[in-house]
Amino acid sequence: MMEFTKQLSAFLEKSLTAYHAKDNVKAQLLENGFTPLLPTQDWEICESGKYFVERGASLIAFTVGQLDHFTYKIAAAHVDSPALKIKTNPEKKTENMISLNVERYGGGLWYTFFDRPLKIAGQIVTNTDGKLQAKTTQAPFLVTIPSQALHINREANDHFAVNLQTDALPLYALNDGNLIETAFAGENVVAYDLFAVNAEKPYVFGANGEFFASPRLDNLTSVYASLQGLLSAKTDKGVCVAAFFHNEEIGSQTLQGAGGDFLEKTLRKIAFALRFDDNEYDKALASSFFLSVDNAHALHPNHPEKSDPTNKTKLGGGVVIKSHAGGAYVTDSLTLATVKTVFENAGVPYQYFFNRSDAKSGSTLGVSALTRLGVYGADIGLAQLAMHSACECFAIDDFQALLDGLTAFYSSDYFAENGVVTIE
Repeated sequence: MMEFTKQLSAFLEKSLTAYHAKDNVKAQLLENGFTPLLPTQDWEICESGKYFVERGASLIAFTVGQLDHFTYKIAAAHVDSPALKIKTNPEKKTENMISLNVERYGGGLWYTFFDRPLKIAGQIVTNTDGKLQAKTTQAPFLVTIPSQALHINREANDHFAVNLQTDALPLYALNDGNLIETAFAGENVVAYDLFAVNAEKPYVFGANGEFFASPRLDNLTSVYASLQGLLSAKTDKGVCVAAFFHNEEIGSQTLQGAGGDFLEKTLRKIAFALRFDDNEYDKALASSFFLSVDNAHALHPNHPEKSDPTNKTKLGGGVVIKSHAGGAYVTDSLTLATVKTVFENAGVPYQYFFNRSDAKSGSTLGVSALTRLGVYGADIGLAQLAMHSACECFAIDDFQALLDGLTAFYSSDYFAENGVVTIE
């Protein structure tokens, strides 16, 4: 297995929830000399400095280049994935069996979560001597959602629709059991955000080991690639930003989401700490660039008719650049040309994604983020199959292309004025 694939596997295996993913990003930043900043304090930052700031399960990291060229190069990805969120008072007893009452988080392909090992993980809030503290955690045991046997549900192979309130409750214990007391004994838990998530490990498959499968590829592959691109970039100009947001799967319009003010306030605080006024900040935004990095649907080998007839997004075809006339993605002709130029200069393969014209499009955090910023932007990502399944897959060569593309993005220099973009 390629070295970066081993590292990606380790990251995915440890990133059970958005909270875990954010903590794992934070750990790598600290290992690479980044300094944590607090939003409640004034920031002291300087040229050649490396920093990050947190808000809940979201995190924004940045490096500072030469200040005679004040622009932002921003790549943003989301740390959350569809999962089953555990409600308060979750224990539901049926005869001598205890199941957990859950609700949907995001738009999962829920039948794929059945009959798999599920881990209970997320965040608990404890009270110690009157101080409330949030902790990332996981339970020391597994649960599972058992399917009905075909002998009982004879029509399951013809038309079975998952009812989350009745069909998707994870089996947790026999006889009696309080989830919090069992999983987090000794902790004075006063509240939690816990999820049932797929606990299976990543794996490589294919005749030549060309494919990779894992839970939560959407969108932790983009998170990992953006982080590595920031760490690997060779540039001494501008401010490079990697933003990792929670809550994209539920619309981004939250305190920790891309539709909130976290990115906007962070960019402003950077400008203020560097002694730039509002006018200089606005000019910097006008000459900056934003990449929304999120996975894209690859052409399915069993259902090629589901893809656009002239823009077939293929596994192994390189980084995907996404466009949509209805504004689901932020790419336009100028930003498409910009991304193509950066990739071509670096020898990074790329391809295009359009939805079929008779299909409804999903969206990404780019639209939410750029409504608050006057920044040129584009949507890119990794081609994958089984999006929002409990286990998704992609072509390994495409991930290498995404890594190279994001490194090239951060390593390039941009200047935009009056509809003209210069790339160095």
